[in-house]
Amino acid sequence: MTPRTLVLSGTVVLAFGALGCATEGPKPTQEMTRARTVIEQADKGNAQHYAAADLQRAHDELRNAEKANEARRYDESRRHAEAAEADADVAMARGNAGEAQASAHEVRKSNTTLQSETDRNAGDTGTAVSPDAGTPVSPGTGTDVSPGSTTPRLDPTPGAPATPDTGVPR
Repeated sequence: MTPRTLVLSGTVVLAFGALGCATEGPKPTQEMTRARTVIEQADKGNAQHYAAADLQRAHDELRNAEKANEARRYDESRRHAEAAEADADVAMARGNAGEAQASAHEVRKSNTTLQSETDRNAGDTGTAVSPDAGTPVSPGTGTDVSPGSTTPRLDPTPGAPATPDTGVPR
């Protein structure tokens, strides 16, 4: 081999090597940082409790991104980092949804307890709450038994016939 052929083949090898590197994009620094940040937020939130599989997948994708980054396979690293970020976002959303559902369940449970207490207390005192006025009435009489009331007030029932002696509905 002549020196000229040797130099020419070395140049060709370097050119192809440069082309191979040129197909890889820049280091995915921003993508890796975003993925780490979102995963940390998901770790601190409710994702561990309500979306553990999604969170684990995000951690795995981040590990794959770091390995590809170390091997200078930046496009692959970028794809893994973006997938890790997306998985962590899903985990956070599912964690927040799970927490909201748990809170809604607690509110419904509290409302049921309050309703039971209200019904029990109304049964203990012998009074009921008038649905149209919100005023306690004595059962069977329709008279107002509110505290501070000096005279009983008749609770007119729509469509009830008037009593013959008073003309007030029963």
